[in-house]
Amino acid sequence: MICRWILPSLLCLLAAPDFVAGAERPNILFILADDLGYGDLGCQGNPLIDTPSIDSLAREGVRLTAHYAPSPLCSPSRAGYLTGRFNHRTGAVDVPSNRGLDRIDLSEKTFGDYFRQAGYATALIGKWHNGLYCADYLPHHRGFDRFFGFANGGQDYWRWNLMRNDDAVTHDGRYLTDALNDEAIDFIRKSTQSKRPFALFLAHHAPHSPLQAPEPLVEKYRTRLGSKGTEPVAITYAMIEAMDTGLGRVFQALRDEGIWESTVIVFTSDNGPVLGKDQRRFNGPFSGEKQDALEGGIRVPGIVSWPGHLPGGRIVDTPVHGCDWLPTLLALTGAEAPANAKPFDGIDVISVLEGNAASELAERSLFFQRNRYAPVRHANAAIREGRWKLYWPGDPSALKKDSGRDNPSYLRGIVEPHWEMPMDAALAPPSNAPQPAPRLYDLDADPGETRDLAAEHPELVKRLAAKHDGWFTEVLADWKGSRTAIESHDRAYWQGRAAPDPAELFRDFWQWKFAPHGTDPKSADPLKAFRGFWSTSEPSKTAK
Repeated sequence: MICRWILPSLLCLLAAPDFVAGAERPNILFILADDLGYGDLGCQGNPLIDTPSIDSLAREGVRLTAHYAPSPLCSPSRAGYLTGRFNHRTGAVDVPSNRGLDRIDLSEKTFGDYFRQAGYATALIGKWHNGLYCADYLPHHRGFDRFFGFANGGQDYWRWNLMRNDDAVTHDGRYLTDALNDEAIDFIRKSTQSKRPFALFLAHHAPHSPLQAPEPLVEKYRTRLGSKGTEPVAITYAMIEAMDTGLGRVFQALRDEGIWESTVIVFTSDNGPVLGKDQRRFNGPFSGEKQDALEGGIRVPGIVSWPGHLPGGRIVDTPVHGCDWLPTLLALTGAEAPANAKPFDGIDVISVLEGNAASELAERSLFFQRNRYAPVRHANAAIREGRWKLYWPGDPSALKKDSGRDNPSYLRGIVEPHWEMPMDAALAPPSNAPQPAPRLYDLDADPGETRDLAAEHPELVKRLAAKHDGWFTEVLADWKGSRTAIESHDRAYWQGRAAPDPAELFRDFWQWKFAPHGTDPKSADPLKAFRGFWSTSEPSKTAK
C-alpha cells in the first residue's frame, strides 16, 4: 500500500520487476553517511576530494542527481530511511534523545523487520540515533540480528564506546570508521558462509562532528587546499576519504566472497552538510545546509549499483525520495511485508533505476518539514512538484534549540558507554509566531533558489500550499499518536525502576554558558538552572 498523497497512476510502479521471479534474492547493502553533502564526492563534481571507491560505484551503477533525504536532520531522516514512511508518523521529529524525540514508535516496522521477515540475516552497523536510553528501542530489538555501533547522536572517533547487541565494546586503537567497516566485512563473510542472503544497514558516522581523522590524511588536504582552505574542511575531507577507503575494503570483500554481482548497494546521506563557520565548501549549485528545507539541506548523493541488473554509468534526474528505498529494496526479494506493517509513503522506483521513463514519478509531490520539538505548520517546510518548489523559511522561534537542556546527554554519550534513563517528556508548546510567507522557486532554472516567483504565480502557490497543508494535517495527527505511545511506554518502562540522578550523571557535561544570566556554576542546582530538565512528572505539552 502507499500513502494517499502518491498519485494513483503510480500504482503500476509498485509491481516487482520481472527478474525477481525465479531468481536468487539479492543481498542488500545500504550505506548511509552522516552530514555528507551533495558536493562532498568526486563523482558529484568536487575536484578537491579523493573518493575513488564511491566514484567507481557511481560509474558502474546509477547516480541520482535529484535524490532527497527524508528530512534535513539526522534522527528524522533516519526514521524515513528505516521505515519507508514520513518521519512525523514514526514519532521521530528532532534529535534531542533525552526528550525521546529521536525515537521510532514501537508500532512501526523497520528495515530490519522487513528483511528478517523475508529470511535475511540483518545487521545495523554504526550510528542508530532512533531511540536510546531504553533497551526496547535499540536496533537488536527492532528487527536487526546484529547491532554493532552506538545509539547516541555522536561518538568520539578514537575513544569510542560501542555496543555489540547488549555487550559494551571499548575502543581498541582503531579509528571508528575502520572499526565499522571491519564489522561490516565480518558480517558479510559470516552471512555468506551460512548461505543466507543478508541485509546490512551500514550507518557511518563520518563526516559528522567531532572532526577527527588520521593525521596523514589531514596533512594531505591541508597541503591540497593551501591558503584557500580551512582546518575544519581539511579534516572533513580526510574523514570522507577514510570512509571511502574503508568502503573499498567492504566492496572487495563482496568480490572475494563471489557475491559482488548478487548484491544491491545503495549509498546516500542522512542530510546536507554543515557549512557554518569554517566548514564552508563546495555543495553543488545549492543554497542552504543541514537543518534547512532548502535544496542544500535535503538534496544529497544517491548512488545505486547492481552489476548485471542495473546498467552502469546512468545518471537519473527524476526526483527520488529517501522513503522510496525500503519499498524498492523489499520488492527485489519478492517477499510480503511483516504482519501489522503500516503503509509505505515511499514507492518502488526500480523501473526508473532501470532507465524506464516515468513522467508520473517526475511530477509527484514530495514533502518536507522540520523544526524543533513539536511540528509547526509552515515552519522550515517545502513541497516539490516537478520543477516547482514552494518553501516556507520559518520563524526562528520554531527552529531554536534549548541547548542547555538538550546537550548534556549528547555530550556525555560521545565519550561514555551507553546508559538508560527516563526521557524528558515535558515539551514546550509549539511556536505560535506568525510564519513568513512562502517562496516559490523554479528548480530547473534556478537550483540555487535565489529568485522568488511567488508573486508571479499566485494560483500555483495556492495549489501547492493546499497540498502541503493536507499532508501536514495528516502526519501531524500521526505524530501525536506516536508521541503519546512513546511517552506511555517510557512511563511503564520506568515504573518501579530506580532512575539515575541527573545531577550526578551529567556533572561534567552541563553547559553553563546556556544557563540564565548571572548563574554561578559553583553553587547553582543544574536541575533548577536548566528548566524542567528530565522531568517525568510534569505533563507533556504536546502540540494541540
